[in-house]
Amino acid sequence: MSSIRSEIEARELAALAPYAALSVETRGRLRPEVEDPIRPAFQRDRDRVVHSKAFRRLKHKTQVFLAPTGDHYRTRLTHTLEMSQVARTIARVLRLNEDLTEAIALGHDLGHTPFGHAGEQVLKTLMPGGFNHYEQSLRVVDVLERNRQGLNLTWEVRNGIAKHSKGKDGAPIGLEPARRAATLEGQVVRVADMIAYVNHDIDDAVRAGVLAAEALPVEPIEVLGTSSSTRIGTLVSDVVQATLTGETPVTLRMSQSVLDALLALRAFLFDAVYENEAATSEFRKVAGILGGLWERASQEPVRFLDQRTIEQDGLDIAIRDFIAGMTDRFAVNLYQRLFVPRAWSGPISNDINSRYL
Repeated sequence: MSSIRSEIEARELAALAPYAALSVETRGRLRPEVEDPIRPAFQRDRDRVVHSKAFRRLKHKTQVFLAPTGDHYRTRLTHTLEMSQVARTIARVLRLNEDLTEAIALGHDLGHTPFGHAGEQVLKTLMPGGFNHYEQSLRVVDVLERNRQGLNLTWEVRNGIAKHSKGKDGAPIGLEPARRAATLEGQVVRVADMIAYVNHDIDDAVRAGVLAAEALPVEPIEVLGTSSSTRIGTLVSDVVQATLTGETPVTLRMSQSVLDALLALRAFLFDAVYENEAATSEFRKVAGILGGLWERASQEPVRFLDQRTIEQDGLDIAIRDFIAGMTDRFAVNLYQRLFVPRAWSGPISNDINSRYL
């Protein structure tokens, strides 16, 4: 008797485009395991990411502004959710596998540091060999989650996570095959990431008073639109139209004018927001906080670090895992406990002449 999963897999085969990734054709997992009776492989991966501890910690990790007090600023979690929505929209129009797209999108930043990109830059200097959050995200899902058992995700999800990052100058599309995700779903996540953060970071910067809406560069805004929703709509429509009307084999595409406008807007954000003095003033303290925590962890590894990681991978990797997994507030609170002296209040006394009450 066929399982419910088999029926869903058959519906995928009938409904999805010929170039979509099918659950039944996955390249498999790091470790073989019994398939779920209901959920296809990529849906199961999506669920594992959502229920992971690393995913929950994203709510207290910086997106752009460090520990913002306003209720409406993005965190790493809300960025992930907004990006996932953009990616699913593109995937649905292109008749791609939405479960795979969402699993990659929700897992793409699991290894991000506290304090956003400032924290990542600090870890690059502290960690011998450097640090990249996409590599750490893969380590989270392969090793660190579930008490070092990992999530045992499919090859397609792991590949999409590993190939999503663009850096300051990387393009969201048009890479040579070795540098882009093997599936169109993974390529969708890469472009959706930029579509989401460029637009919601403008929104947050205007809300924070770091950027005036009228200061946005004229030419990109004329191409993409004057509001966040309009720009996202323009970008999403351009991706799907350029991809559907492109030549075979099918790869993700954008029109040159829209791609140029998106890259110009990102370049503007780096100058005006990401590297703006007002936005980054607190980030100068990040090096002191993470540097201090790194030094203390190296001095007291038994107190702070996972001994299995030290034995298997070495001290530096154990410290990297410890610090990269922190939320902003955990890092700040631990630093205060370790390095900031507490005021001495003295003994409590009922003597009216005592100095201490």
